[in-house]
Amino acid sequence: MLPMFERFKKYITLRNQILVFFLLAMAIVLILVGLVIFNLVGRTLKENADKQIQQTAIQASGRIDNLYEQMNLLTIQVATNAKVQKMLEEGAKGKLASFQDRQSLVQTVSSYRSYSNGIHALELYLPDLQMLYPIGESYLSQKVENKWIKEADKAKGAMVWIGENVKHPEQLLAIRRISLMDRWYSNGGYLLIYVDKDYFNYHSKADGKLPEDEYTIIFDNNMRTVSSTILNNMKEISPIDRSTVSINNVDYMMVKQTSNVTSWTLVILTPVKKLTQGLAVLKIVILVSGIIGFIIFFIFSLPLSTMITKPIFRLVKTMRNADQGELIPSTKSSPIIEIDELNRTYNKLVEDTNHLIQVVYEKELLRSHTELRALQAQINPHFLFNTLNALYWSLDEKGEDRMASQVIAMSNLFRYTITQSNKDEWVTMKEEIEHIERYMLIMQMRLGEELSWEITMLDEYKNISIPKLMIQPLIENAVVHGIGNKVGGRKISITIKQSKQDYLLIRVQDNGPGMDEITLEKLNKSMKSGHVQSLKGTGIGIANVNRRIQLYYKDMNNKGLRIESSVGAGTTVSLEIPINGGGLR
Repeated sequence: MLPMFERFKKYITLRNQILVFFLLAMAIVLILVGLVIFNLVGRTLKENADKQIQQTAIQASGRIDNLYEQMNLLTIQVATNAKVQKMLEEGAKGKLASFQDRQSLVQTVSSYRSYSNGIHALELYLPDLQMLYPIGESYLSQKVENKWIKEADKAKGAMVWIGENVKHPEQLLAIRRISLMDRWYSNGGYLLIYVDKDYFNYHSKADGKLPEDEYTIIFDNNMRTVSSTILNNMKEISPIDRSTVSINNVDYMMVKQTSNVTSWTLVILTPVKKLTQGLAVLKIVILVSGIIGFIIFFIFSLPLSTMITKPIFRLVKTMRNADQGELIPSTKSSPIIEIDELNRTYNKLVEDTNHLIQVVYEKELLRSHTELRALQAQINPHFLFNTLNALYWSLDEKGEDRMASQVIAMSNLFRYTITQSNKDEWVTMKEEIEHIERYMLIMQMRLGEELSWEITMLDEYKNISIPKLMIQPLIENAVVHGIGNKVGGRKISITIKQSKQDYLLIRVQDNGPGMDEITLEKLNKSMKSGHVQSLKGTGIGIANVNRRIQLYYKDMNNKGLRIESSVGAGTTVSLEIPINGGGLR
């Protein structure tokens, strides 16, 4: 198993993996899409047929509404007829029309009925519900329920559909209250309309008859059948919310349309199998299309996978040069955003690494130069320490305690400066301050009691690590160039405090004669160029200290040494360093 894996391992490249993944994903997509399309097409066919049949239902419902409007207009004409209005007005006054007048209404009403073959009969009633036309002794309450009379009163002249005539199921009833126009539209009576059910029979589409296997049914607002092309199994059908219904074991799609005018519902039934014809052909089309699509995708995936992986292979080839010790940036960009970002990140890494190598090289060069300067002093540390030790004991025997302490300070000063330079370049702030104290004690031996110094620092900063001999050269510069030639009190102030978050301020201030602006500007320029050095001492000048700050601490381009001075006000040298230590140790 393992040898076989090793044999195929060389083919497991990023390009081949991308290609296989693309093809596998495409195959899955094609299968899923094929299944979804096959299922959706059948549904779409039904939906399209539903829309078509729905449109037919809307047209049919509109035709029914037109029939209603015709009847509504005709009954309005009857209700507003001058003769009818006059008789009803007299009836409202309590004067019943004569037999001849009532008989004359026959011709008037018949003339209106001739405009519509769907109206079976029209009856007029007085406000007290007594029949006015045709001649008879019956009352409106005997023909319809009182609730329909109240509905007619609420409608204020609009036609109210009652529905099927209970006494004559082949007829439909409607009622309208008649308003007297000459009596401020007060109640003048009622008009009862008898309509034949066949008037609303709908057996054809807009452009011909329905197919033999399709059916239509009309339900009134009480869900009773008004008209139907189905002769049996009516119990299986009702205008409820469902899309299919079964009649004689055949599934039909049901489309409904309810009229806003009559509140009747028109139902059209179409066989489902008629709507899903052609699915077998669709299966073949989907299968062939899937195979062709897979082949086309495979052809296009080859150059696509190559285009994606080529920049990566080029970057890998460039990175392999690092094994030969060459950190070379990649100069070619990629049109792919992520790979181009990877390329830029690698180039930034190469730039930072080369910069770090250069910084380490300069740091080592500086340390070698410092050690060389110490060797150039031609002082043997052991000989020097032994000589100073002998001098100390000689002075101690003679009772020269002050001179003896100064000799010890000088010995420790040399020990701190010369020894252990190759062991630890970092010391604590406490050790650096102790070294400064020893240096100032020796300078006091030279300059006398006029020299004084003050060190201000909180105890919490004593354990902060700084590069060795970072502050002492600044003290040396202040003593030699600042207060060395001053007459009178000579004072140096060393202040160590937190300047801002995570930064420590070190300030060395003297009360010497100071410098004018021209001299200060020249000093700053020469310090940046790296050519300023102190006089005798450790050999580490201000420019050297400034350079060491740049080497030991990251991102110090805007910090480092700052020199402030004015004539007669002394000189202040300050620097800021991170509290958490340097970036290069």
